[in-house]
Amino acid sequence: MVSALEYQALATSSAVRHGFFTRAGGVSNGVYASLNCGFGSKDDPESVRENRARAAAVFGLLADDLCTAYQVHGDQVVSVEKAWPQTHVPRADALVSDKPGLVLGILTADCAPVLLADSDNHVIGALHAGWRGALGGILEAGVAGMRRLGAHPRMIRAVIGPTIGPESYEVGPEFPARFVARDPGAQVFFRPAVHDGHYLFDLPGYVARRLGALGLGEIAQLRRDTYVEEAQFFSYRRNSQRGESDYGRLLAAIALVD
Repeated sequence: MVSALEYQALATSSAVRHGFFTRAGGVSNGVYASLNCGFGSKDDPESVRENRARAAAVFGLLADDLCTAYQVHGDQVVSVEKAWPQTHVPRADALVSDKPGLVLGILTADCAPVLLADSDNHVIGALHAGWRGALGGILEAGVAGMRRLGAHPRMIRAVIGPTIGPESYEVGPEFPARFVARDPGAQVFFRPAVHDGHYLFDLPGYVARRLGALGLGEIAQLRRDTYVEEAQFFSYRRNSQRGESDYGRLLAAIALVD
């Protein structure tokens, strides 16, 4: 059975449905077992399509109504008017919309999926925030895209879904300088790791800080670690450390109710 995690403050709105899907309830096998929703993986495309259909059905919609982008760790935002075929997928890391009948989806396997909703103004957003995207401005760009559709920052509720946790994300000695150069306060998201000169990076904490600077009405974290919770989540880093050549993609999705 498909399993999706919700954040209660978004779930209580009758105008919005959302879910951070686990890896359970799909038809894929091997490293993709079982709800792999990423066509960018080397999984059987028909299995991916069935998995996406199962996820879309949670919203009462079809696989063709589920919109995901070709994510590039950039700051591009797409305002979604209608769903697109897989032959014409845009390159972007943020999707925003004010149209019912669509599911906005983000695919992750350690990066931070962020779902946002201004239910009063009927505007939603789905953002993909790895370290490059978060540092490069995807969070600010996504909220700006929502504002162009009529959302008001103080009315936006945001939740950061399953992400590699601060105890699991070890980075090299050169890594913190990129963040501290932009914001000296970012130093608090780095702690010394066991390996000399390395650090543990709190990616969801950093994402929350960047969102907080935008004056949103509420920001929350599910605080689920994709690296540690293997039975529930895919993880790029976990598979890479095991020498696996690929990995499944988790789906985070949000839709306006017609």
